[in-house]
Amino acid sequence: MQLSLKGVIPVPLREKVNTYQSGIWKSDMALNQGEYVFVQAPSGTGKTTLIHILYGLRKDYEGEVNWAGINFTATDKETVAGLRTNGLSVIFQDMRLFPELTALENIEIKRRLTNTVTTEQAQEWLGRLGLKEKKNSLAATMSYGEQQRVAIVRALLQPFAWLLMDEPFSHLDNANTSKAISLVQEVVKERKAGMILADLDENNFFPYTKTIML
Repeated sequence: MQLSLKGVIPVPLREKVNTYQSGIWKSDMALNQGEYVFVQAPSGTGKTTLIHILYGLRKDYEGEVNWAGINFTATDKETVAGLRTNGLSVIFQDMRLFPELTALENIEIKRRLTNTVTTEQAQEWLGRLGLKEKKNSLAATMSYGEQQRVAIVRALLQPFAWLLMDEPFSHLDNANTSKAISLVQEVVKERKAGMILADLDENNFFPYTKTIML
């Protein structure tokens, strides 16, 4: 599934974007499934805005975002929902867990939508990220790092051709970051998927095929 961008400019950032040369905003480009793309995004350049636009959560932009030839701005909500269910997954910077549910309940909600991964596999992934003893803890009582690891597992539970990530390891120490990177790369490779990771600082989390300055 190819991603094509044509002259995308977020309306709230239009004036700022016009003052510097961006590798994404205002540009025309195509990214192919299987690529590992790192978007380095200095503060204030619209990192989270980009991820939300690519996932179809925002439409306050000029230009076109096309997934597999489908224009996200012009298409209907059902088509966007279908792409999210089968083609796109996302790790949000703010996690977006249900605070009143346990870690296991948060991932089970997502897992049951597509039944791509078994309950046993999902729990094994939680264990790999050091959350075996936390699976029955309410999300509201978990640390930011624990919540982030739950959000990472949740994002991997569905089919996807692209994984979008907004500062996915920002709350993790080095040891837990390494565990999370290993799991993400394993699943992305298995799905023959691509990834787009947006972060503030340069990193070598993955063997990126392309680095773009936002």
